[in-house]
Amino acid sequence: MIGELLINGKDAYNEFGVNMGDKFLDILGDKAGLKEYITNNDRTKDGIEYCKSIPKMNERTVTLTFTLMGDNQADFISKKDLFYEELSKGDVVLSVPKNSTKVYHLKFKDTTGMYAQNVERTFCKVGVKFIEPNPRNRK
Repeated sequence: MIGELLINGKDAYNEFGVNMGDKFLDILGDKAGLKEYITNNDRTKDGIEYCKSIPKMNERTVTLTFTLMGDNQADFISKKDLFYEELSKGDVVLSVPKNSTKVYHLKFKDTTGMYAQNVERTFCKVGVKFIEPNPRNRK
């Protein structure tokens, strides 16, 4: 929990009560697709011609699930607000030090909303949509 996830250089659990949710590492480590190939579809020739360039990575959109926890309802709401405030800055840098040295440079896009909130209002899950503009830049 502590030290497992960093968001913009801050310990996610200490600062925001946030942990990695379902399939977080699988989704984060998934491969991005390639950009469209450069083609020439000349009507005077059979078939289609592909440029012999090296394919380049495309941006990717990911939805990561986080769990939010607080000691009580007031602490939960405070941490949730701080987490949303951090996301609203737009640029989000994620790293999972125990998993790898990779640093993910993301753009916050949207949330899918909170769900699985407990009756004490001290825990919930939230899906967050990000864009990774350049999946090759993980330094």
